Amino acid sequence: MNVEVTPLPGIGTRQDFMIRAGRRIGVITHRDGKFELIVSRKDDPDDCSASIALSPAEAGTLAGLLGAPQLVAHLEEQHRDVAGISTRQFPIVPGSRFDGRTLGETELRSRTGASIVAVVRAGSVHPSPRPDFLFEGGDLVVVVGTADGLAKTTEILGG
Repeated sequence: MNVEVTPLPGIGTRQDFMIRAGRRIGVITHRDGKFELIVSRKDDPDDCSASIALSPAEAGTLAGLLGAPQLVAHLEEQHRDVAGISTRQFPIVPGSRFDGRTLGETELRSRTGASIVAVVRAGSVHPSPRPDFLFEGGDLVVVVGTADGLAKTTEILGG
C-alpha cells in the first residue's frame, strides 16, 4: 500500500492511503501527541467525511488491535512448516495475577517449554522481552510452543 505523508504546518502530519472501497483512511498525528482517525474522499484527501479524536492511549490500543493479529499471523506463517509448533496470544488482564509482575516471575519457559517471543503494548511491539520485562494490564503476550506448552501457558497466563 502506498501511504502518503503530508506535513500539516502548525498541526503535525497526516498519513493516509486508499482503501478498496474508494475512500482514503488515515491518521493525523498532532504535535501535542494526540491523534485523529480520518476518512476522506478519494479525489480530495482534504475533504474529511469523518474524524475521530483519539488520546495516545486510545491510539495505542487501536494499533494493538490492528497490529497484534498481523504479528501473530506472521509468526504462524514462519512456523507453518515446522511440525508441532504454534503461535498464540494471551492478554494480561488488568488486575490479574501477572499485571505488574515480570516475565521472569511467570517461569513460563521452564514450566511449559513455550517461549514468549513478543509483547504488544499500546500498539508497540516489544520483541524478545527480557526476564525483567514488566507486564501491564492490557499487554498482549505472543507465545510460540507446542500444543502441550501452549495449553500449559493457558493455565498459567489464562486466555
